[in-house]
Amino acid sequence: MTKKLIIAEKPSVAADIAKALGGFTKNDDYFESESLVLSSAIGHLLELACPEEFEVKRGKWSFSHLPVIPPHFALSPIEKTESRLKLLNKLIKRKDVDGLINACDAGREGELIFNYISQHSKTAKPVQRLWLQSMTQGAIRDGFARLRHGDEMKGLGDAAVCRSESDWLVGINGTRAMTAFNSKTGGFHLTTVGRVQTPTLAIVVERERKIRDFKSRPYWEVEADFAAKAGNYTGKWFDESFKGKDADEHARADRIWEQNKAEGIRAATLGKPGIVTEEAKPETRLSPLLSI
Repeated sequence: MTKKLIIAEKPSVAADIAKALGGFTKNDDYFESESLVLSSAIGHLLELACPEEFEVKRGKWSFSHLPVIPPHFALSPIEKTESRLKLLNKLIKRKDVDGLINACDAGREGELIFNYISQHSKTAKPVQRLWLQSMTQGAIRDGFARLRHGDEMKGLGDAAVCRSESDWLVGINGTRAMTAFNSKTGGFHLTTVGRVQTPTLAIVVERERKIRDFKSRPYWEVEADFAAKAGNYTGKWFDESFKGKDADEHARADRIWEQNKAEGIRAATLGKPGIVTEEAKPETRLSPLLSI
């Protein structure tokens, strides 16, 4: 009897699928029933690598060897999860397995994780796609009742490969260029660059710069107690002409930067009646907006 091999993205998802479908027996890192074999990756199991014949060794990193654009990419097993990759390869190549079901997460990365495993195994067995937006047992069973043909996901798979390869190209070329630049006076000064890493680092650096350059400034706020039929409440003065922060990121409509201005507002309004210009319903728990 032939069987389908289900590959999930994470062991916890595989366990949820086994529970939802029922009838499975646990065998080390995979489950098996009369018609299905079920296992999982542990996130990414393979990463892109430059083929050996096109690789430039670290000691020869220089501008003369840039850019590095190999005609094709190799897939290299990630060392810490290589045992899981070997298990999946073994299950894929089982003679009683005549098809695969991609049960990795519904999205670009899930598509990439499965496709790299399939590519690495060199299998030609047909693929179906499980597409889940919910991990309830009912949703899982419904998903298996409406499996998609693997070819329907080609566009998403191509987008995932494009993202992966562009990350590799930006990271390798940027890292080698910056390392060569910072090492031109001698030594080897590794300077890593990445499509996500570098702008994220720039954001962190900019934030840290703002924290270090911050200088505290005193400001004042004017509040007043008002009496109304419903009871007393506190109102706060704000500048109705406030247009936004503009050049001062700390500006706010209710902040007053000069003490004498705050004192002037206080003196001009102390003991004067307030005019209610807008009322909020009690359930919204918003105070009335005041102009005083």
